Amino acid sequence: MLAALDLGLIYGLMALGVYLTFRILDFPDLTVDGSFTTGAAVATVMIVGGQNPLLATVCGAASGLVAGAVTGMLHTKGGINPLLAGILTQIALYSINLRIMGRANLSLLRIDTLTSPLADAGLTATWVSIAVFGAVAVAFKFGLDWFLKTDLGLALQATGDNERMIRSLGVSTDGVKIWGVALSNGLVALSGAILAQYQGYADIGMGIGLIVAGLASVIIGQALIASHSIWITTAAVLVGSVVYRVVIQVALGLGLNPNDMKLVSAILVIAALLLPRLAIVRRWRARQVRRELARSQADAAAEAAEAAEASGAEARGASA
Repeated sequence: MLAALDLGLIYGLMALGVYLTFRILDFPDLTVDGSFTTGAAVATVMIVGGQNPLLATVCGAASGLVAGAVTGMLHTKGGINPLLAGILTQIALYSINLRIMGRANLSLLRIDTLTSPLADAGLTATWVSIAVFGAVAVAFKFGLDWFLKTDLGLALQATGDNERMIRSLGVSTDGVKIWGVALSNGLVALSGAILAQYQGYADIGMGIGLIVAGLASVIIGQALIASHSIWITTAAVLVGSVVYRVVIQVALGLGLNPNDMKLVSAILVIAALLLPRLAIVRRWRARQVRRELARSQADAAAEAAEAAEASGAEARGASA
């Protein structure tokens, strides 16, 4: 079960990337299945070639940025439907990934990686490894929170909400989309690079069907934690990723055939989509939103009172 928590946190980076395109940018990007493997392939080949594992991981993430940018340009500059643009890039990446690795599977056995210190000390699938991967996931979660508050991040959100409106204000929505899809796939590729080092190999099929896992993580997280706040929503995505992996592990523990895991994943997504429609869940989510709104209003009132008190103090000082 602890191994499932490790995997949930590693895949959490991928889920954050999926959240960025599907929820923030409203861009149905299927590049994920290919860019995840690209990140793993680039990192693995560089590590096998004697490069520093940290540098290899960064380059793996950069390869995802490039893949995402290609999808973004196919859509914005080529006028191709976003769904089709992602599929085309994903298909092309399958051959590219084979070219990068030179074979279908590349091992990292007895080679130092970023996760080697944990493996050598026998600390993988323990609370120590969970703390390490949790810290990495939380760091990128806060990094994404910060990014979404920058001018580019706000433009990204506005483009997903109302593209025509933000374009009328002079914002280049094409550029915003390219950056958004690139950043999303950069996170996905980073997740792939770390996973390859964790499991000790990169495989050409490791990304197949991954978009379903990403969507499941996002949907499950938002079903469990309803909020309009970005920082709470990104935390919910990480929680959803962990819950998804735990459910998969429980299913395997109950004796399900590993070949049925894709079916289980699809059922989880369907359940997560239908769950919010239940009356009891709608009421619970509404209460969560009302509590959050009440807290926001209370904080705003407290800030207004402090500002009024400070202003009154300044006025009294001036009259004295």
